[in-house]
Amino acid sequence: MRQSWWKILAIALLLYTLIAGLLMEAPRLPILNETIRALHFHVTMWFGMILMLVISVYYSIKYLRTNDIRNDDLAIEFTNSAILFGVLGIVTGMLWAKFTWGDYWSSDPKQNAAAIGILMYFAYLVLRNSLSDSQQRARIGAIYNIFAFAAFIPLIFVLPRLTDSLHPGNGGNPGFNAYDLDSKLRVVFYPAIIGWTLLGSWIATVRVRMRRVERTIEDRMINS
Repeated sequence: MRQSWWKILAIALLLYTLIAGLLMEAPRLPILNETIRALHFHVTMWFGMILMLVISVYYSIKYLRTNDIRNDDLAIEFTNSAILFGVLGIVTGMLWAKFTWGDYWSSDPKQNAAAIGILMYFAYLVLRNSLSDSQQRARIGAIYNIFAFAAFIPLIFVLPRLTDSLHPGNGGNPGFNAYDLDSKLRVVFYPAIIGWTLLGSWIATVRVRMRRVERTIEDRMINS
């Protein structure tokens, strides 16, 4: 129970996010109306993705310093979880865009930047899978992961602000803080970020254990 408290917390926060995010009273804003509830899923998933990418980069740096393959296990699986939430974030964002902007994909600079960023991480997976030597795969993957993150952050946070964008807080548009004066969104928004991040970490740790069990089995088969 002591080791599982954060998993229980993840379930509780996500249940709260689903129930409160869909049923709690939301600010009545022009055009957005009830679609603003997507904020609790679309935006918070992306925040969770960023946090998981930070963890992934940490373990990539740690692998380069120690050459401990266990650090590479954590780096790749946190990246996989981040990619999953990135894809879910794009899909939920497309649904939101359909009702607020009139189309699933409007070639908005932030939409395009997000798609490029996800493709960049898909390339990371392809690169890793193309290498057969585990240490070479881990080392090249770690270097790519660090540089990919360094490019990803300005791609989705800086560049869209330099041009016209439909996204709140970009291209001269006011952010949600300008509208959410009664903080009705915040009571769900922040718990949702924590909940999605914990869920992604849960998925990553399960996959890390699976990866290590598979490696142990392979080593025993080779030694026998």
